[in-house]
Amino acid sequence: MSDSRLKEFLPFHRPYLGDEEIAEVVDTLKSGWLTMGPKTVRFEEKFAQVAGVRHAVAVSSCTAALHIAMVAGELGEGDEVITSPYTFPSTISSILQAGARPVLVDTLEDSPNINPALVARSCNDATRVILPIHIAGVPCDMAAISELAENCGAWVLQDAAHALGTEYRGAPVGGLGRVSAYSLYAGKNITTGEGGVLATDDEEMADAARMIRLHGISRDAWKRYSAEGSWYYEVSRQGFKYNMTDINAAIGLHQLDRLQGFQERRVELARLYTELLEGLPGIITPAPCTEGVSAWHLYIMRLKPVELRCSRNDFIDMLKADNIGTSVHFIPAHYHPWFQEKLGLSRDSFKNASNLFETSISLPFFPTMTDDDVAAVVNSVKRIAGEQRA
Repeated sequence: MSDSRLKEFLPFHRPYLGDEEIAEVVDTLKSGWLTMGPKTVRFEEKFAQVAGVRHAVAVSSCTAALHIAMVAGELGEGDEVITSPYTFPSTISSILQAGARPVLVDTLEDSPNINPALVARSCNDATRVILPIHIAGVPCDMAAISELAENCGAWVLQDAAHALGTEYRGAPVGGLGRVSAYSLYAGKNITTGEGGVLATDDEEMADAARMIRLHGISRDAWKRYSAEGSWYYEVSRQGFKYNMTDINAAIGLHQLDRLQGFQERRVELARLYTELLEGLPGIITPAPCTEGVSAWHLYIMRLKPVELRCSRNDFIDMLKADNIGTSVHFIPAHYHPWFQEKLGLSRDSFKNASNLFETSISLPFFPTMTDDDVAAVVNSVKRIAGEQRA
């Protein structure tokens, strides 16, 4: 057992919930209003301000937000959505669920974000949506993507699951496309436990999303059991059960208050990691964000295979032996049997995405980490890289 081994396991992520979140949830439970209600509305108003948009529609997940946006945008058979294979399965599954066809293009060579030049080659008369994913909170080239969408008559739906706090050329990414879908899962920069938000400046899209998230019935359907509500309702369009609850929103109200502090600590942790790891043989640290501000959702370290005798998987196992938790973001679509069969893919389909996946490790990264935690992770990385140097 190495000298660098931690006495207790350091997880890849640990959410922080304070007394304010707990008190707000207790207040919600005591109020008797547990499902979507007035606290969800308050959360939406607050979230819209943070994301820099006019409308925020709180839903059960980022996956739900993506699906709702495509249903509201009336995508279906024959329509194509251009996106990247380097994402969580929900991005591509949402396209299929909406009845459209995913068209996957490779990432940039040195970044997990989508390559606009390859998007341009794939645009055609069937292209309805371009769907960039801001991996780890680093903004995609939204100027290029927006221009491509305009030129081919498509609209932009951003997978902003990692991007609350991300800015591109001085503006929050939330309003840069027609719609943005955010995640509030337990491992995100702020959390509601489970949850997501559809963010937009498009009032028509927001109104449609509010109906679709609750069975396609009226915009204020949640008021049916309040003093100002009515028992009568009509289904006006296709809908689903995708609403957020007031219990989730109660957590989110105070998480939004903590976002700036969380972000400042993430920036500091990233600086410390990079300062301690930069120049280490066999290791590549994240490139600086040159077109805006990263939300620093993840700290993704990459390995240089030619300089190490071990695989990425072996490196992860050795970190785990030192009581250090890690993850990998992401296993690309062309590695999954279902997508291989459904979309005619193989592991050789996307060279850049494959290379990035095979060499990436997401290190422990959360605001309550201490400087000593970072030092312990770095010490283990240095020892393993030194022992495994080719």
